[in-house]
Amino acid sequence: MRKEDKALIIENIAKTLNEYSCFYLVETAGLNAEKTSELRRACNKADIKLMVVKNTLLEKALESLEGDYSELYSSLKGSTSIMLSNTGNAPAKLIKEVLKKEKDATLPRFKAAYVEETIYVGAENLDTLVTIKSKNELIADVIALLQSPAKNVVSALTSGGTKLHGILETLSNKEA
Repeated sequence: MRKEDKALIIENIAKTLNEYSCFYLVETAGLNAEKTSELRRACNKADIKLMVVKNTLLEKALESLEGDYSELYSSLKGSTSIMLSNTGNAPAKLIKEVLKKEKDATLPRFKAAYVEETIYVGAENLDTLVTIKSKNELIADVIALLQSPAKNVVSALTSGGTKLHGILETLSNKEA
């Protein structure tokens, strides 16, 4: 491959990585054509982009980006595919789902991930990534927590008003 072609591919990979908030490095080599097609369809349905890349080109693309991705370099062995998504836990859930379908399945094999500015390396982190909440989910949780006290006050005031009205009505009926 010519040097100009490599530079263009590295630039393309870096541009693609910048378009997404998280990416997972997985091994998919060894999947037959049918399983690969199923994985691609599942990724498409879950709004995840799946790319197969050369490790050296991916490493150079990561080096060209802002930030420190050096922890990921040790995972760049064997064949590597990138699962790109804007939802931090979507690729992890998809990997778990695919592995759960077949008892003996070992692929796709999770290698590492970059999610919400944090790096996860090793298959033991897959369960953690499945349960991680996205930025939007965390914002929704915070808003719900902030609204909860206000709802409780309004609820207490409206139920208290009904009780007070009932007591006053009972007292007025007693005097008559």
